[in-house]
Amino acid sequence: MAAQVVVVVAGAPLLAGLMRQVRARMEGRAGAGVRQPWRDLRKLLRKEPVTPVGTGPAFRVAPLLLVATTAVVAALLPLVSTDTPVSGRADLIVVVALLALGTVALALAGLDTGTAFGGMGASREMTVAALVEPTILLAVFALSIPSGSTNLAAIVSGAADDPARSASPAGLLAIAALAVAVLAETGRLPVDNPSTHLELTMIHEAMVLEYAGPDLALVELGAQMRLAVLLGLLTSLFAPWGIATTATWAALAVGLALLVVKVTLLGAVLAAAEVFWAKVRLFRVPELLAGSFLLALLAVAASFFLNGR
Repeated sequence: MAAQVVVVVAGAPLLAGLMRQVRARMEGRAGAGVRQPWRDLRKLLRKEPVTPVGTGPAFRVAPLLLVATTAVVAALLPLVSTDTPVSGRADLIVVVALLALGTVALALAGLDTGTAFGGMGASREMTVAALVEPTILLAVFALSIPSGSTNLAAIVSGAADDPARSASPAGLLAIAALAVAVLAETGRLPVDNPSTHLELTMIHEAMVLEYAGPDLALVELGAQMRLAVLLGLLTSLFAPWGIATTATWAALAVGLALLVVKVTLLGAVLAAAEVFWAKVRLFRVPELLAGSFLLALLAVAASFFLNGR
């Protein structure tokens, strides 16, 4: 469990750097290198903390809360092993609630600044979250029906024992819905573009414009950790091969190595796909997310019919 959290914290900036590098190479640019996000974080951590005048505790606590909740989610998820000391507490609803807590903390921080950008970003973020969180719940719930439990370790163990579940109609509908929800939750194309600061399009970036120095480093690290954790969740649910089901050192080492390989490949594929994707217009984003919610609902219905429950 501790190794899993360490890998997520240390590897998340490298994953972000890898994705930027893949995009740069595919666009014909040299790129800044895979380790550039770590260099950016180190530079920000060395700067003097700056807090806008008039902001309260919500603005100061939000970055820490974002990183802390994501680290707890990384500890709870069965990314490397399904047999950890906290496997019994890795409930789907707890994980989604922790992700929502980090999102709400940043939205409150955006409102706390009292700026037009902060309020606009918080409003847009909560609109997206209102559709994304139920979609994640329903998509994973569809996968939990054959296992008869909302415990994520039990769901992953069941998927590892019966790989055909992922290729079933319910599994395919759930993966499509969850993939769109992950793109929206992490602020990736086509929902948001993390590399631009355009007033008409930005969602997540609008909430964090007032952050600087160490606080901005925590916000950036939290966003990168969230991307790594959700990509890891996708691989655990739909490609659980190699995840350790026992607590032996050999099984954990294999599970850890395969987690790094699977998340790296998924991140590279996502970065390559983003080169060819255009950002959806802001007023079309709810339509896209409503479509993913409908797919998740269909996945639940299909899972009920196919499993006779």
